[in-house]
Amino acid sequence: MWYSIYATDFENSLDKRLVNRPKHLKRLQLLQDEGRLLLAGPHPSTDSNDPGSNGFSGSLIVAEFNTLDDAKKWANEDPFIKCGVYEKIEVKPFTKSLP
Repeated sequence: MWYSIYATDFENSLDKRLVNRPKHLKRLQLLQDEGRLLLAGPHPSTDSNDPGSNGFSGSLIVAEFNTLDDAKKWANEDPFIKCGVYEKIEVKPFTKSLP
């Protein structure tokens, strides 16, 4: 089943985000290689694709897991949790309707 993982960043966490981004992306790449990633990306803090020093307010990942518990476990092991980028993560079942 698909699950949405909605993460909210701590304020002023851009430096930690940039340093730990390669580890974060490596995990996402593994999901993509397994055909289990629907989409992933950050939420800019401003109305711009490149928010510059304003950074990001969080991220959204939609990926396939066997259970909600599996999705939560995967989300809680993210490098952005461990290094203090993500303040909160919310994981919910997701039904893809379109396209």
